[in-house]
Amino acid sequence: MKIAVTYENGLVFQHFGHTRQMKIYEVADGQVAAEQVVDTAGSGHGALAGFLAAHQVDTLICGGIGGGAQAALAQAGIRLYGGVTGEADAAVRALLAGTLAYNPDIRCGHHDHGHHGSCGEHHHGCPGHDGGACGG
Repeated sequence: MKIAVTYENGLVFQHFGHTRQMKIYEVADGQVAAEQVVDTAGSGHGALAGFLAAHQVDTLICGGIGGGAQAALAQAGIRLYGGVTGEADAAVRALLAGTLAYNPDIRCGHHDHGHHGSCGEHHHGCPGHDGGACGG
């Protein structure tokens, strides 16, 4: 099993289509055998499914994700666990233990409504960002 997590600063990044890094975990005998952080080169949600397939990922843990990306993942045979927050490593441990809290009906609707701020992104008062706004 190979699990990818949308990744930023140790946490599950909350917008699949804008993720700049994935943390990829190789699992053997129910345990993480290897892990690495890989740059996506800003692939965008359409190309990210191909990126994951090229890395032989079969499972994705992420925050928000749109319907088009979900369809691309399904077509690539990648299991999706969306709506996940918190530390990436903890999410993988929870998935392996069968205790991961995720949303099977996750939807990222900002593409349909023309506004930003869904998908778990907070654009006002984000800690660690100059001027109080998150980039993305």
